[in-house]
Amino acid sequence: MSKVTYKDSGVDLELYRQAMSRLPAHMNRTETPRVRRLPGGFAGLFQLDFEKGSPFRRNYEDPVLISCTDGVGTKLKIAVMMDRHTTVGIDLVAMSVNDAICCGAEPLFFLDYVAMGKDQPVLLEQIVSGISDGCVQAGCALLGGETAIMPDMYAPEDYDLGGFCVGVASRKEIIDGQTVKPGDVVLGVASNGLHSNGFSLVRKVVFEMAGLNVGDTIEKTGTALDGRLVGDVLLEPTKIYVRPVLNVLETCRTAVHGIAHITGGGLFENLERVLPEGVQVRIAPESWEIPPVFQWLQKLGDIQTEEMFQVFNMGLGLVLVVEPEKVATIQTIFQENGLSHWTIGKVVAGNRSVVWDS
Repeated sequence: MSKVTYKDSGVDLELYRQAMSRLPAHMNRTETPRVRRLPGGFAGLFQLDFEKGSPFRRNYEDPVLISCTDGVGTKLKIAVMMDRHTTVGIDLVAMSVNDAICCGAEPLFFLDYVAMGKDQPVLLEQIVSGISDGCVQAGCALLGGETAIMPDMYAPEDYDLGGFCVGVASRKEIIDGQTVKPGDVVLGVASNGLHSNGFSLVRKVVFEMAGLNVGDTIEKTGTALDGRLVGDVLLEPTKIYVRPVLNVLETCRTAVHGIAHITGGGLFENLERVLPEGVQVRIAPESWEIPPVFQWLQKLGDIQTEEMFQVFNMGLGLVLVVEPEKVATIQTIFQENGLSHWTIGKVVAGNRSVVWDS
């Protein structure tokens, strides 16, 4: 009778060890003064030092920890098709840290979960290098993670990602939308394109309906998309807004009454989430530039405009509701950080909702 091994079942422990040896360098580049080394430990250590002179970005009075989690979704399918796995790590970080800053939180550290169909040390390192890039952009530490090899759960080339962010804010400075009031101005900040939402529809339209491949060149749109590869456009990583928004909050925190991360559900649904009862946001049509990728997708799939706004960010990755007196100051900060932005609407008295300003 032959003896079965773990490797026979599809998990190669030697390859796993090789994979793990590739990751510390990517984690180390995200390290902040608050990270405490625990060589060989079973957890990541992060020091909560809120005293004067601490290494935090600022001193927090009555600190509250804020946590977020998300994934990348079927955008991973595009990464597999392109055999390009570094940018989806940025997406993973962005989806959580952009949520955290909506509460006014400074992201502190990030954890990842990678599930794979088979041991692939090089692939894992590519993914984690992207996660590391995202953490550097967000100013948070990649504190740890988990890699699971599940050969019967995923096809050999497939994998899935989960991300987890913990941030901090002073209790009295948490942004919860309850101070949004009539007269406030709505500022929209540009997205990098699709970000990480709606890719089930994207894949159906681009690959099934239009019959395109990731290596095909986009042509005859009359836009900046012409000449670019389909896969390059679809894999554009999610914009991380942490540093510019923290700069805004350091300058005029009390003037920022609400922040919405525009993800699944689109502009109207996500913005409504941060509104209190008794106010309505009126969005001015054509008040911002919609990137050509959305126009291209809409034409390819003959998608109704209402559906486009329900599924995609349509060019707005983040929306802030602010006092009118501080609009110019906030716009200057965005300009200094190279962020395109627009005044896209206003707050009025009414039923809690987001509507077009007819």
